[in-house]
Amino acid sequence: MEKMLRVGVVTATHGLKGEVKVFPTTEDPSRYDVLKEVFVRGRAGEERLEVEAVRYFKQFVIVKFKGIDRIEDVQRFLKKDLMIPRDQAIPLAEGEYFISDLVGLDVVDDQGNRVGELTDVLATGANDVYVVQDGDEEILIPVIPDCILKVDLERGMVLVHMLEGLR
Repeated sequence: MEKMLRVGVVTATHGLKGEVKVFPTTEDPSRYDVLKEVFVRGRAGEERLEVEAVRYFKQFVIVKFKGIDRIEDVQRFLKKDLMIPRDQAIPLAEGEYFISDLVGLDVVDDQGNRVGELTDVLATGANDVYVVQDGDEEILIPVIPDCILKVDLERGMVLVHMLEGLR
């Protein structure tokens, strides 16, 4: 289980005073209002930054980091993930999971057959969809009670019922 969770990706600089435009990867972007610090994850590791100010623009969050006041100083953060420690995450409701905890789980049907590996979760609006890879085949399974019978993080598996036409 990941110790750090991604809450956004820096997509661009914003203005000349060290602000960045962030695409939020959290279900509730307003969670940025309570962020005190984030970790920018890059190839060389993680860099801790204090959040000074936050504002919203369309689907983006504009973030200003404390002590960083020039566009030149934030360019190194472009295309980098913004991470928070798991213990600072918004509590999940019953039956909700972090995508990072689901990716990599084995998917098994209610007949005991391995369906594949869960590789991604798509947000479609009506319901999420689990992307399951079985060799070269990609299977899309809607996250609805008729299909998703159980998610067992301890055992590293998802138990599903394969409705006709899913494969």
